[in-house]
Amino acid sequence: MADATLDAKGLNCPLPILKAKKALKDMANGQVLEILATDPGAIKDFEAFCRTTGNKLLSSGEDGGTFRFEIERVA
Repeated sequence: MADATLDAKGLNCPLPILKAKKALKDMANGQVLEILATDPGAIKDFEAFCRTTGNKLLSSGEDGGTFRFEIERVA
């Protein structure tokens, strides 16, 4: 279960990543951020973001054109 949700629907790259980075900065280690996005590029963007920042991508999926990601703050 997510500790916070970021609605990034309607935003294009790089805005969902930038907003997620800012939201994660304000969270404690171990907390989970849920991100909702409509940009298809977000899939690869969030995978790369987690690889480079050390945060953990717990899940990702798509439902009706909305992409959902859960990222655990690790770094």
